[in-house]
Amino acid sequence: MAHPDGGTKPLDVITIGRASVDLYGQQIGTRLEDIGSFAKSVGGCPTNIAVGTARLGLKSALITRVGNEQMGRFIREQLQREGVDISGIATDLNRLTALVLLSVEAEGVSPMIFYRTDCADMALSEEDIDEELIASARAIVVTGTHFSRPNSEAAQKKAIRLAKASGARVAFDIDYRPNLWGLAGHDAGFERYVASDIVSQKYKSVLPDCDLIVGTEEEVLIASGEADLLSALKTIRSVSSATIVLKRGPMGCIVYDGAIPDNLEDGIVGKGFPIEVYNVLGAGDAFMSGWLRGWLKGEPHATSATWANACGAFAVSRLLCAPEYPSWTELNHFLQKGSPEKALRRDPELNHLHWATNRRRQIPSLMALAIDHRSQLEELAKGDAAVLARIPAFKALAVKAATQIANGRPGFGMLLDDKYGRDALFAAGAEKDFWIARPIELPGSRPLQFEFSQDLGSRIIDWPVDHCIKVLCFYRPDDDAELKRMQIEKLRAAYDAARKVGRDILIEIIAGKHGDLGDDTVNRALSEIYDAGIKPDWWKLEAQPSAAAWREIDGVIEARDPFCRGVVLLGLDAPHEVLEAGFAKARSARTVRGFAVGRTIFADAARKWLAGEMNDEDAIADMARRFGALVEVWENLGRNAMA
Repeated sequence: MAHPDGGTKPLDVITIGRASVDLYGQQIGTRLEDIGSFAKSVGGCPTNIAVGTARLGLKSALITRVGNEQMGRFIREQLQREGVDISGIATDLNRLTALVLLSVEAEGVSPMIFYRTDCADMALSEEDIDEELIASARAIVVTGTHFSRPNSEAAQKKAIRLAKASGARVAFDIDYRPNLWGLAGHDAGFERYVASDIVSQKYKSVLPDCDLIVGTEEEVLIASGEADLLSALKTIRSVSSATIVLKRGPMGCIVYDGAIPDNLEDGIVGKGFPIEVYNVLGAGDAFMSGWLRGWLKGEPHATSATWANACGAFAVSRLLCAPEYPSWTELNHFLQKGSPEKALRRDPELNHLHWATNRRRQIPSLMALAIDHRSQLEELAKGDAAVLARIPAFKALAVKAATQIANGRPGFGMLLDDKYGRDALFAAGAEKDFWIARPIELPGSRPLQFEFSQDLGSRIIDWPVDHCIKVLCFYRPDDDAELKRMQIEKLRAAYDAARKVGRDILIEIIAGKHGDLGDDTVNRALSEIYDAGIKPDWWKLEAQPSAAAWREIDGVIEARDPFCRGVVLLGLDAPHEVLEAGFAKARSARTVRGFAVGRTIFADAARKWLAGEMNDEDAIADMARRFGALVEVWENLGRNAMA
């Protein structure tokens, strides 16, 4: 990206200051005292901005400190998932990562408690400011709270000096929280303004070095030390030539890039978006993210203001802070097409774009051992309670076989069930980056029914966030209308539950069990499911009769949901040679990403091991050999296709 001095720099922006873990009350319209459960996300003004700008396509980094504990590691890992450079994050061995508890009590009322007593980020010091890192960025963002202590103030002022020396621009997000300056009680985290000469003096000392100053009306007052807005803006202008962006909530913003007019509306007015206010927390950080995208790309201020206001609109219409900020794709869709909903969180198209473009991780290929089978293994047991009791141990052996072949490489995983797979799920969960999917269907049901309970929300809420919901449906496009209606209704319930609790969903369609499989059978089935508004993250499909059938499937998926992760092939109980032929036909399909095969791999070992005819080591070796052979076939086909 071109720099104003004519050179290039690897980073667009470095944000500096607070890094916390936000715990948001999941019950809406109640006191913080009465919240029963919390959702976790990264938080803190500069951390939110680092995420927001990364989602909008900027190369961002964060300078802060986190504790040497699980919450500090969560911040690091989440920022890496978001694409934020974390080389400027120091680990404080003596202090804990800050926490914030928040709730939405009423529209525009969000009480919060800051747990920041001697927290890690407030120990930021000059030694944490690396000259080379600062020089690698086109701009830095300093934030208000970190001028409240001598050590963190010195750190930010060092960053400002280094930035100016390297030709980088300096942005100041005033970010005024009175109780973080000791000016309000612990229960007054939502308090926006308390006048203070000390705070004003600190902020005024920063203004002359800034190229951009952003704040609300209250923040502009505290930064200037004045009592009215016009005087405040003129006082700031008297010491700084910076672009001043005045945030006005639902009214949008006004930008002042020269002399301050006596009529404040004579600035560059960026209009707000008429949306429902759900939660105001984090909206300013989303706003700043959108503004920086335009400002650092050299866009007119009016454009930057539009992007900033739109990002703020997304934030106030959703519950959390950083997780709710839009991707660049999502933002552009909203700016071009708008939304029929004033509550943006209720717009299914925006919600899908938000989910699909902000996934926790990318999975470009997937090779999985499927052993989520229940009825097939029960048949082997033939009602023998002692044999049934051994099924969980066998599934744990399958995990050892799969992880042996994966050997720490990405793109591997398993399908495991809740009924017999508890120990196996624990074992698989210990493998880093191992993809795990879990079935919810009642085996063999047609019309589809869920296993254990039809209430999916209560069932999957305690699943790990990376576990994928898998639902198998025996669906044919030529089934009678009532059967298809019932099937679609259940698939929609599964899809809605997945989106509500934030889990990927894989829909497995087997059309060939109850009729012939033609070239257009599956693509028609997928079309009907898409017509119902269901957009799964993954499809799991049987081998197709021809390359033409795969071309039809490619066309449907790419037209209906270009953000779909793709298709994995199922195996049923086909022998290796048949699977290899099916793999060869599918390898040319653009949407096929891999396979999830079960009985071909484990059936023989299961029969012998459950009968006491094979020991653990031999069972593991047998499954690993068969799984490894399929992996080799798939990878060789891929290499040949690229040759």
